[in-house]
Order: sequence, then C-alpha cells, then structure tokens
Amino acid sequence: MEAQAGNEGVSQVVLEAVNIDFSYDNGYKVFENINIEADSGKFVAIIGPSGIGKSTLLRILGGFLKPDRGEVRLMGRVLHEPTPEVALIHQSIVTFPWMTAEENVMLSMKTKNMDREKMEEKAREALARVGLEGFEDLYPKEMSGGMRQRVAIARAFAADPYIFLMDEPFAHLDELTAEGLRQDIYNILFSGETPLKSVIMVSHNLTEVLELADVIYILNNIPATVVGRVDVNMPRPRNPRNDDFNANLDMLYSYLTPPRKRE
Repeated sequence: MEAQAGNEGVSQVVLEAVNIDFSYDNGYKVFENINIEADSGKFVAIIGPSGIGKSTLLRILGGFLKPDRGEVRLMGRVLHEPTPEVALIHQSIVTFPWMTAEENVMLSMKTKNMDREKMEEKAREALARVGLEGFEDLYPKEMSGGMRQRVAIARAFAADPYIFLMDEPFAHLDELTAEGLRQDIYNILFSGETPLKSVIMVSHNLTEVLELADVIYILNNIPATVVGRVDVNMPRPRNPRNDDFNANLDMLYSYLTPPRKRE
C-alpha cells in the first residue's frame, strides 16, 4: 500500500543503504537486505516495532557500524567511517553542563581550520536559525529541554552536514514542548540557508512521523526487512485530526500489526 508523493522533479540521492545485512556479535541477525534512500529535500522517517533495530540502522547509516553485507553511500560515495557530513542527533539531549549554549555549538567546529572569532559567529548564526538568538550565554541548567535540544540541532548545523540522522529526537521532551518543536523543525531544517540536504529520523511515534515525513520506510519481521514504503501526500502544516491524516495513520498501523494466525 503506497501513497504517491506530491513533489515533482528528479531529486538527488543524498544517502542510501544498499542491500544491508547486519548481525550482532552473538550471531543474532538484525537486518536482511535493507534498501533505503534519502533524496535531496526530503524528510525520511523509519518506523518499526520496538526492538527491531531502528537505532542500530541509524548507526550503520552514519558509518559508526559496518554492515556484514551491502554498503552505505553518501552523495554517491561509499561511506566507510563517520564523517562531519553526516550528523547524528541522539534521543538523549546531549549538552555539556559547564558550557554555554554558544560553547556547546562551537564544539562541532573544533576540527575545522577556523579562528575563534569565526567559530563564535557561526555558532551564533546556528543558534539564531533554531530560534535561540539572545540565549547564547545560557548554561544548560538555565534552559528547558526543548531549548537544549535546539542547541543540539544548532551544533549539528554548525558542522555543515549534508544530512541529519535523528534518533527519537523528541522522546525526552514533554508533549507540549515536543509539539512546539515539531511545528518548527521542518522549516528550520529546510530553510535553504545551509548545506543540509536531507533528514532521516527514527521514531516510534506514528503521529509525529506523519506530521514531519515526506517518505516513510517500515521495518518488520525477524531479521528486519523493509516491508513497505509510504510517500506522504498531505499539505503542510498537517492536522492530526484530519480524516486524510487518520487514514494514513491506519495504513502505518496495518504494516506494523502482524497478521493473526488461524486457530
């Protein structure tokens, strides 16, 4: 079952997983023949039952884990190891408590040949992009969870990546804060003012996924395989109370619900 995308034109493939197999050290096979692609200008979501390996797949896509078979390609090049061109944003909000918001963002530029003044300028630009202009000198203990997650996103922006990998980015936020950030995040990510070309997010929250994603890949089975791809054709902003939204939600649940065995 698949909805057709509304975006037209040929998109560049930014990141793709090709025929990925992966097993843990104990021999348990996690993935079999996983094929996923993230095109330029697309917000891609990956969903599946708990324990299916969604976060593990993100780490393979980021070059942190090597597949047993297949390969990951970034802008057509095989990815062998982590690179600043791929930014991973964790579900736990990672900010260093002894650093200000600006100093936390500057961490992502430490490997670049850049003087401190330029790093400070770039950090402030990144914070402004995520709505934190004027909060540069706050420490994490002085910020809400939503603000700290925005700092983490700004830090990723400052490294000038081509793609964000987001691992349950709203999981540790209260629902009101998460909803506010979700309303902003698509426009923040695709503002056109950065090299960022695409986003891949894993989430267990199907409403959240439908609010954000252009393309949804569904993982299921043991070992996990891609059992479906849905191209979401709904205008933004998306209303969870809309009939079309609920029809798409039912579709996703149907992919994740195992067929009942006959008695």
